[in-house]
This record gives sequence, C-alpha cells and structure tokens, in this order.
Amino acid sequence: MTRVVAFFDLDRTLIDVNSAVLYAKYERRHKRISLWQMWTAVFYTSLYHLNLLDMELAYLKALRHYKGQCEKDVDKNTREFFYQEVHKRLQPGAQRALDFHRKAGHQLVLLSTSSVYQARAAAEAWGLDDVIANRFPTDKGFLNGTFEKPLCYGQGKVDLAEKWINGKGIDLEQCYFYSDSYSDLPMLQRVGNPKIVNPDPRLKQFSRRQKWEVLNWSAV
Repeated sequence: MTRVVAFFDLDRTLIDVNSAVLYAKYERRHKRISLWQMWTAVFYTSLYHLNLLDMELAYLKALRHYKGQCEKDVDKNTREFFYQEVHKRLQPGAQRALDFHRKAGHQLVLLSTSSVYQARAAAEAWGLDDVIANRFPTDKGFLNGTFEKPLCYGQGKVDLAEKWINGKGIDLEQCYFYSDSYSDLPMLQRVGNPKIVNPDPRLKQFSRRQKWEVLNWSAV
C-alpha cells in the first residue's frame, strides 16, 4: 500500500505572515543585526511575495552575517524566536488540515524555505513527522555562511522532496502539498493533490485557470 504524505509550506500557509520579517525585527530588538539589515530583510520579503527575488542571492547575503557563529547558539536563538513570535500564529485552517491528515494516517512533513532550525521547532510544536528545509554547512560547529544545495525553494523543493521519499514507498501523485506561493508551483504541479491557501496574486490567477480550489485558512 502506497504511503501518503501531506507536505506543508510554512510562511503565509501554516502561519499568517512571512516569518522572515518577524525574525528580522526580533533580531533587531536583541541588537544582533543593524537597522539597515532589518529593513533589507523586510524589502527582500516584499520582493519574495511578488516573486521578484533571486532567492539564492538573498540567502547568501543574509548568511554572511552568521558566518563564524556557533550553530548551537543560532539554533537556540531561533527556537526562542519561534516560540515567542511564530508558534501562536498557526492559522485556524492549518490546524484543521493537520488534524485531518493525522486522523487519515498520513505523514505530515514541513516543506519550507525557512531554516532547518525553525522548521524543527515548528514540527515539534505542531506535531509534524519530519521537515525538509534549508540546511547550513558548519566547520567544527560554526556556520560557514553558505547553504546546502539545492536551496529548498522553487524546483529545489521538488528535488529535495523526491530525495526524501526515495525508498519509502511513497508516490508523490498520491500526496498533498499546501502552499500560498507561486514560487511553489513546481511542487504543486508535482503532487497529485495541490492545495492552494490564501494565494499570492500570480498563484491565485494560475489557480483560476487550472480550476484549483482556493482555501481560506484565516477563517475561524
């Protein structure tokens, strides 16, 4: 029997906001980034929502700041950030979907462009089974300021999901993927059950042409 997986995007899907903005403001409050770095992150997030951002370049620029930092400290700070700023923002519809798939016996996997540190915290908090997210090489426990390729974004999400299911008896044609973003179109088209949640303008338009159902997860 083929196992079924429900994959979930994080930002603007499970939660009602892009967590990168929250994280930048959080880091600024704790004086770990400059005001310029905070507003740069906010600007990049706006471009991301409009699908106008070179994500690899943006990631590399952001990671320069963390080069040489202890991975354990970054993980700790990110978990504290998650439980203070993100945990409470799970959308009502997201909770219902998680409950539905859990009851159906499906595996729940977070498939996110966020860091693996935040993804693990989210999986722990909301009871997901595993995470596929961006990982960062280290040297003796200290970050190198780079990311493992492929970046978990666009086609990279498909590549990493296919690698994750390898040998597990899972057919993506039987699986689900929930997302708000046009950048996730490759994965939405790869699974048999694409689920569109509060979509950005381009994905909303595309969904109409495909006659895909659009879900409103902000509704109680």
